[in-house]
Amino acid sequence: MFDSLKEKLSGFRKDVEETTEEKAEEAEAEEEDTGKETEPVEEPVAEDEADSNESAAEEDSNAESEADVESKTESESEPELETEETNNGGFMQKATSFARGEIVIEEQDVEDPLWELEMALLESDVEMSVAEEMLEGIRNDLVGATRKFSAETGDVVEQALRDSLLSVISVGQFDFDQRVAEADKPLVIIFTGVNGVGKTTSIAKLSKYLEEQGLSSVMANGDTYRAGANEQIEVHADSLDKKLIAHEQGGDPAAVIYDAVEYADAHDIDVVLGDTAGRLHTSEGLMDQLAKIERVVGPDMTLFVDEAVAGQDAVQRAKEFNDAAEIDGTILTKADADSKGGAAISISHVTGKPILFLGTGQGYGDIERFDPETLVERLLGDEDE
Repeated sequence: MFDSLKEKLSGFRKDVEETTEEKAEEAEAEEEDTGKETEPVEEPVAEDEADSNESAAEEDSNAESEADVESKTESESEPELETEETNNGGFMQKATSFARGEIVIEEQDVEDPLWELEMALLESDVEMSVAEEMLEGIRNDLVGATRKFSAETGDVVEQALRDSLLSVISVGQFDFDQRVAEADKPLVIIFTGVNGVGKTTSIAKLSKYLEEQGLSSVMANGDTYRAGANEQIEVHADSLDKKLIAHEQGGDPAAVIYDAVEYADAHDIDVVLGDTAGRLHTSEGLMDQLAKIERVVGPDMTLFVDEAVAGQDAVQRAKEFNDAAEIDGTILTKADADSKGGAAISISHVTGKPILFLGTGQGYGDIERFDPETLVERLLGDEDE
């Protein structure tokens, strides 16, 4: 999962590490050379020559002092002093760090690796504004950082990558299990997204997931216009031994889901899982259906479903669906087949709503809670898969 992106992040870490290792080697060599230097030996000067030199030096000193007093003005001296202080500040930081056996990571040390990382992120379908925010965070963390000559730069870079990744993928996270457990029953969850991305299968997987949490569920087919939709979801309901509420093709989606809520209330069922027609944000009629479901049923959650492998398309659709009918979170299907990881990195940041689940296979049990920390561990190579 996300192997390509993982490889590119590792490449950035190695690039910065190589650059700073070369800098450390140069600094150590310079330190050794400095230690080998000896004080120059002063040659004796004849007494009459010394007197002559001393008189000449006094005359030159007096002449220079008079010239300095006449030519030096306040307007000329202030900018020079400011520049000198700035230069001295940078020099003193380097000198102090050098004396402690450290090097300072400077902007020029990371610019080329950052450019390479930016290209890698965009190639991995990470949304541009997300990539830019990540790069800015990494740059801020690294530039000016110090490390011991003997320390691993990779540790410094890895922490910068970790912080940057978490800042963009942790947006809006909430505890799904806790929210479901504490909600008034029946809890109503509506699933939306375009056709063919795995909405109906995700409903079946979530039904199985809830059962493992000790919660009962009923399915409702609000996708009333697509031929074969009833049959498709009925296969899943029968396989999982779940009740399905469905009307004839062409019926009112809001009425179907309302009936499911009534059934759940009457039979003490915990969660209603409502499918809806695959739609695009530009399909006014279908968006009106979502609005009607909102008015009639008042769902507790609306989850957007799309494929991780869709990359930038999934990110854009998530944004458009959230703008048209506010979502509460996302389920990304086919995450196991996605080497790029761009959607997983970008969707939360773009919508302001969390990724809640990843679909990782064809079986009903192939769904896992999305955890930002776990994803970062995978991407940075700290977890064996």
